[in-house]
Amino acid sequence: MDPISTINRRTLLGAAAAITTATTIGSPAVAQVAAPDLKGRSILITGSSSGFGYAGALHYARAGAKVIASMRNLPRAEADKLKATSQKENLDITIIEMDVTSDEQVANGVAEAQRIAGGALDALINNAGIGLTGPVEMQDIAATQLMFDTNVYGCHRVARAVLPAMRKAKRGQIFNISSQLGRVILPGGGHYSATKFALEAMSEQMAYELAPHGVEVTIIQPGGYPTDVWRNRNRYTGELLARADEERKAAYAMFTSRMGTEDGSGRSADIFDVPRAIAEIIAMPAGSRPLRQMVHPVAKPQEAINKVSAETQRAWLGNSPYGPLIKAVHD
Repeated sequence: MDPISTINRRTLLGAAAAITTATTIGSPAVAQVAAPDLKGRSILITGSSSGFGYAGALHYARAGAKVIASMRNLPRAEADKLKATSQKENLDITIIEMDVTSDEQVANGVAEAQRIAGGALDALINNAGIGLTGPVEMQDIAATQLMFDTNVYGCHRVARAVLPAMRKAKRGQIFNISSQLGRVILPGGGHYSATKFALEAMSEQMAYELAPHGVEVTIIQPGGYPTDVWRNRNRYTGELLARADEERKAAYAMFTSRMGTEDGSGRSADIFDVPRAIAEIIAMPAGSRPLRQMVHPVAKPQEAINKVSAETQRAWLGNSPYGPLIKAVHD
């Protein structure tokens, strides 16, 4: 029998479980429910030195999870701070070094994470990412390669490393941190949207392909939050601007005049919104987790695009031989 035609993970969970879950995961309500119990779960996070990764390491561990928090360039002050907090609160957090742009570090880091977890990880949170601003023509090859290597290839590297064990265990969850700008485009935003659009497509394809293996993929789409992404983006953008030629700077003056100056001011949303949303999804019954989750208390400009995308996939492939895969992910 064709394995694709027999896939129906969602309905196997039973209607009661689906109804219960649906009441807890709506976008406005995700952060309003009680913190889930994540005892017994092992979670690997990339980019844990700041922002959603740092906050997530604390949030999941406080919910009882075994957290492996990875970051680049150890030793560093952020690692010392996270370690001190975890010791003070008696949290199960192990910090490892892993640069997602390095094949060797990813292979070694994932092997160490699986050793700590005692086998296949329950969840991978691909959080590491960077941004550069400026018109597309201003983005030289060095900037372009850095953006794609971190935001797209980095997620791919780590996912490929964790998936064999997840597939063998017939369970697991991969979270890829995208953005509102993975669906909508801000002029002058450099290749950030290009990388996040690519990540969205790669993640959705993985979700279909992994459905027969019991491994789920969820794309997290945060809005603007007051994280260190602004400071780091200004550093990378400032370096790009410094090596750009004057003719291109002048041609795009309305954009280049602001390059490297944003500080994230005016953004006051709670960065723990994202870890709370992820924790709720981890706690959901296997087979019922959403493909996409928008996270922001106000702005969700991508909502209509998410809806029409799912409808288009169902209409195009729902009655094809791929139909069971499409329905397993979207229904």
